[in-house]
Amino acid sequence: MEVAALSPTARLLSPLLSTAPARRLLLPPLCVFSRRLRPSPRTRGLGCAVDSVGRRHSARKSGFFASSSSSASVEPATEEVGTAGPGKWSGDAIRRRFLEFYAARGHKILPSSSLVPDDPTVLLTIAGMLQFKPIFLGKEPRRVPCATTSQKCIRTNDIENVGRTARHQTFFEMLGNFSFGDYFKKEAIAWAWELATKEYGLPAERLWISVFEDDDEAFNIWHNEVGVPKERIKRMGAEDNFWTSGATGPCGPCSEIYYDFYPERGSSNADLGDDSRFIEFYNLVFMQYNKKDDGSLEPLKQKNIDTGMGLERMACIIQKVPNNYETDLIFPIIEKAASMAMVSYDKADDAIKTNLKIIGDHMRAVVYLISDGVIPSNIGRGYVVRRLIRRVVRTCRLIGIRGDVQGNSEGAFLPSLAEVVISLSTEIDPDVESRRKSILGELQREELRFVQTLERGEKLLDELLDEALLCAGNNGNKPSLSGKDVFLLYDTYGFPVEITAEIASERGVTVDMKGFDIEMENQRKQSQAAHNVVKLSVGNETEIVKSIPDTEFLGYDSLSASAVIKGLLVNGNPVNEVYEGSEVEIFLDRTPFYAESGGQVGDNGFLYVNGGGDGKQSAVIEINDVQKALGNIFVHKGMIKQGSVEVGKEIDASVDAKLRQGAKAHHTATHLLQSALKSVVGSETSQAGSLVAFDHLRFDFNFHRPLSEEELTTIESLVNQWIGNATHLETKVMALQDAKNAGAIAMFGEKYGEQVRVVEVPGVSLELCGGTHVSNTAEIRGFKIISEQGIASGIRRIEAVAGDAFVDYVCVRDNYMRRLCSSLKVKAEDVNGRVETILEELRATRNEVSSLRSKIAVLKAASLASKATTVEPQNVRIVVENMGDVDADGLKSAAEYLIESLQDPAAVILGSSPGDGKVSLVAAFSPAVVKMGLQAGKFVGGIAKLCGGGGGGKPNFAQAGGRKPENLPEALEKARAEIVAAVSSNST
Repeated sequence: MEVAALSPTARLLSPLLSTAPARRLLLPPLCVFSRRLRPSPRTRGLGCAVDSVGRRHSARKSGFFASSSSSASVEPATEEVGTAGPGKWSGDAIRRRFLEFYAARGHKILPSSSLVPDDPTVLLTIAGMLQFKPIFLGKEPRRVPCATTSQKCIRTNDIENVGRTARHQTFFEMLGNFSFGDYFKKEAIAWAWELATKEYGLPAERLWISVFEDDDEAFNIWHNEVGVPKERIKRMGAEDNFWTSGATGPCGPCSEIYYDFYPERGSSNADLGDDSRFIEFYNLVFMQYNKKDDGSLEPLKQKNIDTGMGLERMACIIQKVPNNYETDLIFPIIEKAASMAMVSYDKADDAIKTNLKIIGDHMRAVVYLISDGVIPSNIGRGYVVRRLIRRVVRTCRLIGIRGDVQGNSEGAFLPSLAEVVISLSTEIDPDVESRRKSILGELQREELRFVQTLERGEKLLDELLDEALLCAGNNGNKPSLSGKDVFLLYDTYGFPVEITAEIASERGVTVDMKGFDIEMENQRKQSQAAHNVVKLSVGNETEIVKSIPDTEFLGYDSLSASAVIKGLLVNGNPVNEVYEGSEVEIFLDRTPFYAESGGQVGDNGFLYVNGGGDGKQSAVIEINDVQKALGNIFVHKGMIKQGSVEVGKEIDASVDAKLRQGAKAHHTATHLLQSALKSVVGSETSQAGSLVAFDHLRFDFNFHRPLSEEELTTIESLVNQWIGNATHLETKVMALQDAKNAGAIAMFGEKYGEQVRVVEVPGVSLELCGGTHVSNTAEIRGFKIISEQGIASGIRRIEAVAGDAFVDYVCVRDNYMRRLCSSLKVKAEDVNGRVETILEELRATRNEVSSLRSKIAVLKAASLASKATTVEPQNVRIVVENMGDVDADGLKSAAEYLIESLQDPAAVILGSSPGDGKVSLVAAFSPAVVKMGLQAGKFVGGIAKLCGGGGGGKPNFAQAGGRKPENLPEALEKARAEIVAAVSSNST
């Protein structure tokens, strides 16, 4: 279609409309979805996240079912999906049309929130409504009446189905529109229908509706006002069409829109659960009740709308492709992977197509996760990224991708795939492009690390196969690899099950796939038990503070103020009065105390209640912590030291000035440290956490290696140079977008509103920050790095001191140095040299002692040679002895001496108890014994288990250890019996 034939909006979007390959014209409009794999009722209908403000559009006053031209500035598509050719709507265009449609109806378009949620109940952002959870709970006031967004989401509970069904994905986008007590069912239903039929051009006769079985209101709106025939509206039970957040809390009925791929089958006995015919693409949640502890429902005072439309699903329908993977949102990644593997997607078999789909899906997930600051590790979110990366790597290797596909077999291929994902990211998340370097670097490092792990897995597989063959030979059974071993290879080493089975078959070993499936199911259950549902609850805490206003913070300008007590809590329960000796939580209308946030700890200090005209204090409360709760309400936690306090009393609040100064110095020093890090090791380094305490700071950052001493010295020098420049800080409040445009850095974990506070050290640092800071860098006095270490894969931590803590630290260390100089009788500058000399002398002494011990062990061994037992028929000479308290090195020397002294064939097994509850074991076999099929490594490892340990080594020599010396005699007796039996039965 020519651009001139498009509507005004479509012409605006025409540069984004992609043209799919001609081959797609031949594909049937089928989307096959497995009914049993549909999302659970509790997670379905969670729309996408939104966060800004907007005003009612004049269109809101027009008829709810008016045509698009009369109710919105966004014009409908000129052709219906039933007749439009593939490629008319790109994924970007579908997303943009959704957002513009709701923006024209008064919704504020908000950006997608991070995949790392500001919510402890979920590991990753799994739904669009997540960032609105505090609003839905009434814990935060709404900042907008209604909003719309396209939210990045991650779900991994069905990861094994990715690529195997038409719709399962780990990464997806959820388009959503939300109302926070503004509009409700009538508008939500009307707009959803208008969007689907007029904007996207879906034929009305192909759309079916589901409603909750008791929701007559929704049924009547769909039938009487929208005009959907009764036979295409299905009433469904609570399992499918009633959304709950948990045992208690907000809940309500759902209504879903389905697309019918085969309307010619008619409406008689049609089943919306038939995923070969229908696909659900839009879910409307009417959040109108609060479920109480007794299970009863009470109407919510503020009724909300939460919707979700899967972008990939809508693209699948509109672009007329058989599955979500072949939409233009994912297919370019698949095409890149196919070209790297030198295969044709069109001609590939189902197995290769499945692998290519897995690659396409997982690459999107890992790129966006890393962009949002999630670094591969073995815990939490980091493990999710690591697992996905490993699945991509082993899947790519399975279809023949090796090295960097440019001739370097030792290189990495993930960066090439990631480049495609980044090129598709502009409309989803423009920040991804700016993080390109760090994303590609992290993927390259993780891939190369994993390839080494895979190679170790290959070695382990060889050992396991050898052991299976040996055990089968000894027992007369058919060799088999256990399900646990196969799972170990798969889960720990990322070794593909298919390759394990293939290699095992070549060696004549079967694989216990049933046992493997059991292990996989156990892991799947554990994975699904993780955070995959957004939990909402309306609990006692909401009731307690519902009448308490937000706290006015005065602490930027003053460390003391008068205030009124608005509420008191003891053990979580509201009270009117609290007496001396009680721990209490106090709510004030205003306060100079800083509440913990942005990494900075809460202030300490005192609250005073005046006794009257005599100036005496009737009550004193020591405050030892201040936290934020339910939005912007400050909770002052402390102990009543004197008197009693009651609600409504006026108090004088006083912050501990010395501690506050410490926090200010460390907070400003943290900003300087981040700037110095970016200057020294690279701008792609980003914050991953922080702690600003009164006496030290802790700064976590993303980086792939330890910092060198030279780098640490340079960073420290830079910070101290900026401190010495005595630069005045500047703080201002501005619009969030203006701050970002100015280059302000957001602090990790902070949640920002429309207006933000910006803290600037001119020429050095510019950050969004609500914390307290010094007015001039000279107040920091000095800065010293205490330590730098890794705390997780790709995450480093610097601990440092500033201000008074810096002075204290330097003084204490100076005292230590004075004492050391006195003890060594040298000057401070000569300490290193003197210590090196002492260490060298110590090493020499230890070597001499070790040598003497080895000689003693050899002398003991000389007397054992005569005790050797000769075993027929091969005349193998065997020595099995307890060497007493000989250490591991001495035991090794003794075994080497004996195996050389005894004639081949010979076998030596020695044990000792060197002290500290330790056991040492060594086995040495001569060449002829090894040729019999005996291996020292496996033999000594089995014996060591009796002593509570393990070990291994080469076929001819191995060492092991344990922690149960009391079992050593028994272990050696078993060793004697087993070695004699083994060589006696061997006739070769």
